[in-house]
Amino acid sequence: MNRMTLPLLEFQAAGSHDDELRASGPRSQGGRPSVRWLVLLALLAGVLRLDAGEGKPPNIVLLYADDWRHDTLGCAGNPTVKTPHLDLLATQGVRFTNAMVTTAICGVSRASLLTGQWMSRHGNSSFAAFTTPWAQTLPGLLRANGYWVGHVGKWHCGKFPAEKFDVGKAYSGKHWMKEPDGSEVHVTAKNQADALDFLRTRPADKPFFLTVAFFAPHAEDGHPDQFRPQAFSAEWYAGVTVPVPPTANPAATAKLPLFLQDPRNESRKRWSQRFDTPEKFQRMMVNYYRLCSEVDATCGAVLADLKKRGLDDNTIVVFTGDNGYFHGEKGLADKWYPYEESIRVPLIIRDPRLPAPRAGATSTAMALNVDLAPTLLAAANIQVPATMQGQDLTPLLNGRTVDGWRTEFFYEHAIIKSVDFIPASQALVTSRMKYLFWPDHQVEELFDLPADPREEHNLIADPAQVDALTTLRQRFTVVQAAAR
Repeated sequence: MNRMTLPLLEFQAAGSHDDELRASGPRSQGGRPSVRWLVLLALLAGVLRLDAGEGKPPNIVLLYADDWRHDTLGCAGNPTVKTPHLDLLATQGVRFTNAMVTTAICGVSRASLLTGQWMSRHGNSSFAAFTTPWAQTLPGLLRANGYWVGHVGKWHCGKFPAEKFDVGKAYSGKHWMKEPDGSEVHVTAKNQADALDFLRTRPADKPFFLTVAFFAPHAEDGHPDQFRPQAFSAEWYAGVTVPVPPTANPAATAKLPLFLQDPRNESRKRWSQRFDTPEKFQRMMVNYYRLCSEVDATCGAVLADLKKRGLDDNTIVVFTGDNGYFHGEKGLADKWYPYEESIRVPLIIRDPRLPAPRAGATSTAMALNVDLAPTLLAAANIQVPATMQGQDLTPLLNGRTVDGWRTEFFYEHAIIKSVDFIPASQALVTSRMKYLFWPDHQVEELFDLPADPREEHNLIADPAQVDALTTLRQRFTVVQAAAR
């Protein structure tokens, strides 16, 4: 018996460490703790669940959606969207209700997930290749340690390095794509076909890591319909009326910094393309939710295929997104900025080696996209490089209270094209206060999140916040430096 046959838990008494157990428990002849003693401790803790892999490294499937914010799930309380397969996944794993990204834009966020690093370190400030050596990335390390590594779908980090994957297929940008024979296929259907083909053709003697990188529900920018779902999802939303967000009104827009109200700002332009009339809002949001449900259906097909092949009880499954999304709040569309709608994402992790009581659990701990690489490497028993800045989520998955777990993080976003198009933004996000800084305009904002979760009241000029603001500015400088 070794650690890989046990759940992702350092099976030990609360507050103890492996070394302490080795010092205190009965010894085998080789000086190590006896198997009987370790089993007894695990049973007493109620956590012994041998996986069906019998010591094999776990397989990993990363289901990675685009522009899917934290509350676009039935299990997150959304009354409109239909996501039955992801809701079921949440009952089998752990859902992080306070998961966020360190930069809310496709390319940068994907680079942060792969490298476990902030933008300031991996060097991709938009859609370029990151500068982190491939050997220090999540897929690079997994492949170097015997994993069969695949990527299907969106890439958005410069030229796709197909040669670095055992199976690599990159595509995105349109909902309906031309096939070589001239036929059209929906990008989500292509995601599904390629994912199932990977599972069918993979070597049976190797663990695998598959990323299914969906383009949906990202809008097809430039197309008048923006969101272009498949026909089969229409019946799921027949007669549906999507609730209008409370802050989707001119009064909320008027509270934004003036440069965000500017019609030249790309978020305002996209709002006018999608949400500037009640009819358009309903049509766009229904089709956005249809795309989400189609992604959910493909996730269900992948999960069903894992089960059919007898792989589900030794496969870690992660569902998350690259950034959040404005649904017209404050007169904005898309993402980019440090507001809650933009930076918060769904995160569900199902690890069959977890203790049974953890199935369906939620965690309110602050989890970041940079945490996934070190977490998955640790699950595969691969040493995490010192260059990775994220933290291993394993103790949180197991329900442990972690002394010193983060209660704040640094958010950063570079200028895209121009200050008017998408200005740079930075923030110190804490469990209570959020301090925003717009460096191009030298503008600050301050929000008390528990009291003002919709971020409607900027407290930057409130005399009662002078001390708090001074402290936040100082911490902002510290966390900004640490991100480099």
